[in-house]
Amino acid sequence: MQPVYLDHAASSPLRPEARAAVLPFLEGEYGNPSSRHPLGARAAEAIARARETLAQALLVEPRQVTFTSGGTEAANLAVLGLARATRARGRHVLVGATEHSCVRACAAELAREGFEVELVPLDAHGEVDLAAFAARVRPDTALLAQMLVNNETGVIAPLARMAKLARARAASVRIAVDAVQAFGKLDCALCELGADALFLSAHKLGGPKGAGALALAPGVSCTPVLHGGGQEHGLRPGTENVAAIVGFGVAARLAQQQRPQWMTHVRRLRARLLERLTGLPGVRVVESASGAQEPGILALMLPGAPAEVRVHHLAQRGVFVSAGAACQSHARELSPALRAIGLDDESIRCLLRLSVNLSTTLEDIERAAQALLEVSRELERAAS
Repeated sequence: MQPVYLDHAASSPLRPEARAAVLPFLEGEYGNPSSRHPLGARAAEAIARARETLAQALLVEPRQVTFTSGGTEAANLAVLGLARATRARGRHVLVGATEHSCVRACAAELAREGFEVELVPLDAHGEVDLAAFAARVRPDTALLAQMLVNNETGVIAPLARMAKLARARAASVRIAVDAVQAFGKLDCALCELGADALFLSAHKLGGPKGAGALALAPGVSCTPVLHGGGQEHGLRPGTENVAAIVGFGVAARLAQQQRPQWMTHVRRLRARLLERLTGLPGVRVVESASGAQEPGILALMLPGAPAEVRVHHLAQRGVFVSAGAACQSHARELSPALRAIGLDDESIRCLLRLSVNLSTTLEDIERAAQALLEVSRELERAAS
């Protein structure tokens, strides 16, 4: 029997169409896109097509899209690059309280460089407190870094409203948006979000690992974090990963085309899973109180055994989920993002993240729900 994979927020399987597009560039089409001969020209053309696809989805010009090795590199380029480019106008930085570890690490680096870093305040429901946020913005605020969809809970941040509030108080502020979990699911147009920079990752939407992208608004200056040749407009030097970029473009095109279908499908899956788990003692869903929720991510708090124990027992039954975000699996500390929304340590240790995609079936949900119920009963018996 095929395993039930409910960890799409960590990584989604490579789409067959993306795989088919990638293969020629791992075999006969091996030219360097900077070379002037036909093999190089075809590689450059393939990158240009992928760039055009992403530009159309984000409502920007192709020249505004820079390819990177993944979301983490794109985040470093956005957060460090924008802050360093604007340091003459201000050294105050606001960072979302529930950001991905790569953004938190960049913020720590900026603090070492002399920037004053503050967290964006949350309300009692763990969502952005817009009034308190506006009060934190100062005339010398140089950068706001805020994720659009939280990778552990699926809560959607009010980015457009935050951008408007920030610019009303800091005319030169730059706004960097982590859209890794949002792209292909929500509207990620830069102009609609009010963003100056937005970064993405291919493998979250069925593209290959090893490809990411940064989109910059017109006229936005960004200081490179790597130095070398002039590839990718001089922002990201080094020979491009043509195969991964081509796969990224195909996956992005399909995700954009299937967005309405995806939303309807995952909402149905979420509703069914919650219906099946109503009989589970003490279960609690960590989600947006305002309804601003990406439905493909379901964060469940199950009292009793730590989530890692449940992950192990579920895997033995062929159901693959995660205990919080994959980026936290190698860290010793509990998730700062979950702590920021008001969860205590015990609750964080008990949090399971289930994440679905268009390829997830109702049968998968039935099997996963049954396995969760069985594991919970088994753990209860062992504890009694």
